[in-house]
Parts: sequence; structure tokens; C-alpha cells
Amino acid sequence: MARIIVITSGKGGVGKTTTSSALAMGLALRGHRTAVIDFDVGLRNLDLVMGCERRVVYDFVNVLNSEANLTQALIKDKRCENLFILPASQTRDKSSLKREGVGRVMEELSRGFDYVVCDSPAGIEHGAMMAMYYADDAIIVTNPEISSVRDSDRMLGILAGKSRRAETAATPIREYLLLSRYDPERVQRGDMMSVDDVQEILSLELLGVVPESKAVLTASNAGTPIILDKESDAGQAYSDVVKRYLGERLPHRFIETTKKGLLNRLFGE
Repeated sequence: MARIIVITSGKGGVGKTTTSSALAMGLALRGHRTAVIDFDVGLRNLDLVMGCERRVVYDFVNVLNSEANLTQALIKDKRCENLFILPASQTRDKSSLKREGVGRVMEELSRGFDYVVCDSPAGIEHGAMMAMYYADDAIIVTNPEISSVRDSDRMLGILAGKSRRAETAATPIREYLLLSRYDPERVQRGDMMSVDDVQEILSLELLGVVPESKAVLTASNAGTPIILDKESDAGQAYSDVVKRYLGERLPHRFIETTKKGLLNRLFGE
């Protein structure tokens, strides 16, 4: 049976789709058969980030409405044979997501995959609630700013009370923190919350710290998951995230300012 992972946050624009695509690709590259689902019905960004938007014929809602089966709707990634994408619909609204139908799709995916990654909309609207309901694990993505962190704290309450695991008194969802768009220099100046500041509020296991990086936007525009950019700090950070999720013990990188050499200081670089 697959492990179902929801990528969620209380606020939009924090990097959920970037995280979903990177995590799914990272798991697949390590030999795990992985499906990633876009729950943001009406917007549909995951297929763009994955570079498969031109190959979309059927979508998640088509499968829910029995207008297509999973085999027809799942798009196999061209770069990794273990990775499949289930895109969202751009023409339906989020009310198309019904709990029973989502549960049926999750059950079918669980029989054929090792991991199912759910790219959730932000906040507590219907699509987000559907993405969270069947989760076994939750990765809370937040920026190091107080409004993002407080909204994430609210999401933890919903995960604890409104998931299938909570309703059936099963083992609670495993919760992880991923801190995105982190800038150690701004932290040092007092313009941004530190890792310790965020941990003090959320008290979650830290899965990774992803630094602010222009490479993320470049990768997204190219339809390439950032984890494939092994030269960028962000790509390396997501590689660490995948390894930690799978049980490896690694020190956290990108949380301290880098010491500049003499020439850098002289020329203000």
C-alpha cells in the first residue's frame, strides 16, 4: 500500500508545488514508484512545473466522474519511469472533489504505487481539505515570516482533528516542517524569522531548509523540478529533504551565512 503524503500550508505562494514536484521526483529517482496529484482544481499548475502541460488529455476530475480511468489520466514523466502525474482540471471548480470519489482514487493508486504525493491548495478551502483527509504524512511548507508560520499552526489543528486518521482514532498523521525561501543574512539582520523562531511556534520535525534561490523560478519556467538542478542550493536542499524523509540522518545546510573571502569583501560581492 502506498504512503500518502500531503504538501500543505496555511498561505499561498510558499512553494508547495515546487516541493511536491521535487519530492515526487526525488522519491521516484530513488526507485520508488510515485504518483503526484494536483488538488488545485481550477488553476492547475503542477503540470507546468513538471513540464507535461501539453500532454494533458484527461484530468483528476475526469477520473472522479468516471469519464476516464487512471491509466488514461496519469502522465508518465519522460525523465523518470517511476514517476506519474495526475493533473487538475482547469474548467471545473473545487466542489467537484467529493470525499468518496477521492477515496476511491487514493485506494486505486495505493495498490500500484509506493508513494502518492498530494499537492494541496493553500488554506482550509475544500480542495485543501480533500487533499489532507486521506494523508498518512503531512509536510507543512512555510516561509520564515510570522503570518505564514501562524497560518501553518492553524493547519496543524485541522490535520489533528479533521483527517481520516483522526476520525477513526488511528495513528496520527506524521507531520514535518519544510522552511522555504530562507535567507540567513536577512535572519542575521533581524528581517526574517530564524529556524529556531519557527520551531518554537510549530514544534515540528524539521525536514529541510530551502534557501531563497533564483534557480527555483528558472526551473519552474523550464518545466523542470528543481531537485534535478544539482548545482543550485535549492536543488541540493530538496535532495536532502528526500533523503531525510526516507530515514537518512543528515545535518541541515543553508541555515548559516557563508563567510566571504577577502576579494568578496573588498569588492562588496
